[in-house]
Amino acid sequence: MTIFIDYKVNNGKYNMQLDAQLLDKSIKTKQNETILRFYGWSPSCVSIGRNQNPDDINTDYCKENKIDIVRRITGGRALYHSDEVTYSFICPMSKLKNGESVINSYKEISEAIIEGFKLLGIELNIGNKKQNSLNNKYCMLLSTGADLCWRNKKLIGSAQYRQKDYILQHGSILFSYDKEKLKNIFKEDVFSTDLITSIKDINSEITYNDVIESMKKGFKIIF
Repeated sequence: MTIFIDYKVNNGKYNMQLDAQLLDKSIKTKQNETILRFYGWSPSCVSIGRNQNPDDINTDYCKENKIDIVRRITGGRALYHSDEVTYSFICPMSKLKNGESVINSYKEISEAIIEGFKLLGIELNIGNKKQNSLNNKYCMLLSTGADLCWRNKKLIGSAQYRQKDYILQHGSILFSYDKEKLKNIFKEDVFSTDLITSIKDINSEITYNDVIESMKKGFKIIF
């Protein structure tokens, strides 16, 4: 397994391009090795899902507040990336027990994350497959089988992209959130329901490095 850490040094466009380039290289070289990458966002950024309508985002507010907007290669709804750790995982489908199944591949990759968070004393569970609302523009308000929750509150949102028997999975791990800023970005009261949690809500002493090191161990256990 190859591991990269690019924390708090790169902008949104760079982050998305690098993940796409790593996937493309894996496909072209028929690489059998898995790639795990951790990174942050500077400046803060909104990433829009592969097929999402950009009108879901308050672009004027983002421009006024110097928040970048980029489109992800992976699907799902929009995310605001600020105080978080983002991971990306690239692997050939053959590395997974049921790689051809989208649902089962999410579960298997999630097991690595669950193992890592156990080392932090945090027990995670896979999200409810039944989506809370198809109208929500903010990804963290949707809890599906692709996501991980703590005490039924979403902590990690993930999405996939598949190409030529390879998988790229992104995931956003919240450390904290700004309710007012999210409300302005997504043009809705994203905290009208109690669906989201963060690392600081769970244990404010846990650092970015703690999460990265624990997840590295979790992925090594599973993969």
